[in-house]
Amino acid sequence: MVNFKNLIRDVPDFPIKGIIFKDITTLIKDGKAFKKVIDKMAAHYRNKKIDRIVCVEARGFIIGSALAYKLGAGVVPVRKKGKLPAKKLTYKYKLEYGFDTIEIHEDAIEKGLNYLILDDLLATGGTSKATYELLKKKKAKVVGFAFMVELTFLKGRKKLPRGVDVFSLIKY
Repeated sequence: MVNFKNLIRDVPDFPIKGIIFKDITTLIKDGKAFKKVIDKMAAHYRNKKIDRIVCVEARGFIIGSALAYKLGAGVVPVRKKGKLPAKKLTYKYKLEYGFDTIEIHEDAIEKGLNYLILDDLLATGGTSKATYELLKKKKAKVVGFAFMVELTFLKGRKKLPRGVDVFSLIKY
């Protein structure tokens, strides 16, 4: 049994002083460990119909793409403002230290499909909640949230909508 926590590096004072950043690059560079992470996440969704995985920039792209491949689902990127070329939906949201804006291609959301929102890490829940609100603009059916890592002490789950599955593989 792989202890995934042993493969995640702590980086003190990043991105600002007082924060201990959980760096997953040390886990995903280990091919066997990364495969086990994706296999375990896929097992959670094996009997659920996931049509598209909505991956949050940037590390969410890595995990979400691998999981989508394993589940036979499509990938929809959520990007920071100004990074997508076609017609898009935009959502501005409040952070602990300011505001941010995310975007998604307008044609990425189709009626009748099941969407899973995925990010590498759940901290305060702000970006995940914003992604959910962005998808709700198009009346998307969001069936869950998936995270490789969750910082439980920040209580990010409380920001996410009730009644929607929240899955995290590694918890601190």
